Amino acid sequence: MVAIGVYARMMKHAEAALASLSVDPAIMLMVVGILMFIITFCGCVGSLRENICLLQTFCICLTVIFLLQLTAGILGFVFSDKARNRVTKMLNNSIIHYRDDIDLQNLIDYGQKEFGCCGGVTFTDWSQNMYFDCKPDNPSKERCSVPFSCCIIDKDEMVINTMCGHDMQEKEYTEAGNQIHTNGCIDKLVNWIHSNLFLLGGIALGLAIPQLVGILLSQILINQIKDQIELQNYNLKHSSDPWR
Repeated sequence: MVAIGVYARMMKHAEAALASLSVDPAIMLMVVGILMFIITFCGCVGSLRENICLLQTFCICLTVIFLLQLTAGILGFVFSDKARNRVTKMLNNSIIHYRDDIDLQNLIDYGQKEFGCCGGVTFTDWSQNMYFDCKPDNPSKERCSVPFSCCIIDKDEMVINTMCGHDMQEKEYTEAGNQIHTNGCIDKLVNWIHSNLFLLGGIALGLAIPQLVGILLSQILINQIKDQIELQNYNLKHSSDPWR
């Protein structure tokens, strides 16, 4: 993860595209990778050397991470409206920088194709992008259009019309709906989350169980080491000198 983060940071120079995200993904990869290495190093070496300090550090770090994940899940559920607004803002920023970075463009296109959606709240959100802006003085050839990923593709068509999104923003909602997906991706994402709550719950549980097991086993090992130290101290204290 650290190597991928460093490579991405060195090779990527699209600062405008990264402005649409709260955190640079490359920096996040490096930070997470370093933290994972430090935590697992403490757990591994602490177990091998029976070092209580390293094991306690490992246990505390896992506990803090688990509590942060739990808190984030609860806050996301309680303040779902604020979380929705935050995601909407991020998606709108991504639309603005759609043409600035090919990776961001591919990510948005993939999401729109998978969820069958277009834009954040509605397909006219693409007017926020300077190339798709519907203002009369916009010289772009893509004026009032939407990306090809918004189009409804007929699998029986032999030749795919990649210009199917042309001038779609000028059409009425129902008329545009015959050729493109008019619903926004936010509603589609919310509906997907609601319909896959058991799957998401299973993933969350799958992440939580190893952490809880790590916390439990490290605490058991710490107690065993402390018991061994107390036993050794007791034996040393009460051992008799055979030559006396």
